[in-house]
Amino acid sequence: MNELMNYGLLTTSTVMFGFMFFFKDIFRKNYGSGPRAAFVANLGGGIFGFIALILINGFSFEFSLFAFIMAIISTINGLLFSFCSLKALSKINLSLYSLFSMLGGMALPFLSGILFHGESVTVSKCVCFAIITVAICLTVKKDGSSGGALYYVGVFVFNGMAGVISKIYYALPFERISATGYSVLTALVSISVSFLLVLFVKGEKKRINAAAVFAMAGSGTLSRLGNWLLLVALAELPASAQYPFVTGGTIIVSTAISLFGKNKPTKKELIAVALAFIGVLTLVLLPSEEIFKIIWK
Repeated sequence: MNELMNYGLLTTSTVMFGFMFFFKDIFRKNYGSGPRAAFVANLGGGIFGFIALILINGFSFEFSLFAFIMAIISTINGLLFSFCSLKALSKINLSLYSLFSMLGGMALPFLSGILFHGESVTVSKCVCFAIITVAICLTVKKDGSSGGALYYVGVFVFNGMAGVISKIYYALPFERISATGYSVLTALVSISVSFLLVLFVKGEKKRINAAAVFAMAGSGTLSRLGNWLLLVALAELPASAQYPFVTGGTIIVSTAISLFGKNKPTKKELIAVALAFIGVLTLVLLPSEEIFKIIWK
């Protein structure tokens, strides 16, 4: 698969992630946002995502012990991210939460790819990373709350670890299964764990209406398919290039969607979108020459 097709996969997944937030908001309005609601959303969304993936995989199921262990690690990381997200959102506004989430989702895979997987430090990657970081910071609104620093760090780390875990899956020399098979297995593990949590975690039990089911179907399907496309692209595209691209693209898509809602984007947010677009373009169009080679010329 050539590089252009890989960036096409990333663009598709980015659009999916942008619309995923729209469905998550519908679920929140119709069911709630407490801990039990998060587990219900994970369970329902996981089921719909699993159905989509198993259809793509031709109703076949793949298994290896290594893939199963990585699926468990990925599920635990996802649940820890959800827990920290709920705690953090009770103390800070959504824009500050997004800052920690997106920076972690971009920075940790970027750094781990370079430090541990031998990925090159190129001009295009560094310029893109810097521009996207500025774009994210511009979206932050002032917040007077305090406390909960541990949860902010958790949001940063666990969102970033999702990309790191995916990279490790391809890097370690153990028996792997296909990207689709691994995505199916991860969805199945996530469903199982979420089901147990829904059964045993205390919380207000609510009836699920049609809108909540619709939201779980949309969010779960887009989330699983988006992450599957990222995993397919990651087989050939370096993590240090992939995740800055996805982060910048998500800013653009999310802001575009907000144009049709009640909360219109501010001037700062529009500037952030313009910077994100420039950052993505630099990653694709700037020369991929390594910085160290330029320095030693």
